Amino acid sequence: MTVTHGQPLTTEITDILVTHCGLDAAAAARAPAATLEELGMDSLALLELSAVVADRWQVRLPEQAGQLSIADVADLVARRADPPGHTENSIVIAAPLPLVWSTTNDVARWTDLFTEYAVVEILHRDGDTVRFRLTMHPDENGTSWSWVSERTVDPQTRQVRARRVETGPFEYMRIHWYYDTEPEGTRMTWVQDFAMKPTAPVDNAGMTERINANSRVQLAVIKERIERAYEGGRDE
Repeated sequence: MTVTHGQPLTTEITDILVTHCGLDAAAAARAPAATLEELGMDSLALLELSAVVADRWQVRLPEQAGQLSIADVADLVARRADPPGHTENSIVIAAPLPLVWSTTNDVARWTDLFTEYAVVEILHRDGDTVRFRLTMHPDENGTSWSWVSERTVDPQTRQVRARRVETGPFEYMRIHWYYDTEPEGTRMTWVQDFAMKPTAPVDNAGMTERINANSRVQLAVIKERIERAYEGGRDE
């Protein structure tokens, strides 16, 4: 089960403590950093809290839960109930690895390769590392999302490590690209590891679904465009 963002998790934990454990809500409001023991929660109250948390989120609290604040409990529940996101998607492109490598790592021309990016601005280059700003086409609400990323290519191993510098709704986002030669052409694989901020409008599980769906779409587009360019070059 994942944590929803309908209301702050600290509020839910506080409600549980008030309703089931006899917490004085006013005392908790006056001392938000106080531990549960300092707020008067005895062993029976902590057992009741643990039971409700286990039933609602399938998360077990530590034996020393009395030493945690309400915010600590909320953070523990959020992290254990909604594990970090991880996706892995790949596609085989019927073209030589050098062509696939050079095309997909020409960041300045990503607007010609991906359908989702409206603008790519190169901010800095340092050897095999490039920092750049991506701006997407407006979404259904007319919002154009934009962020700064950095990626480092390793031509020897045919791997790329990337990360978001401006993380936006993410706590972090790391991407690993790698390429392998297969009989049918070149397999390109994207691995993404991330976590969403508690204030994000979607949790880790929800973003995992979104990234998987979008990755499949973009990989198919890239495959079609590179294969078309490769076949066109061969016909010349």
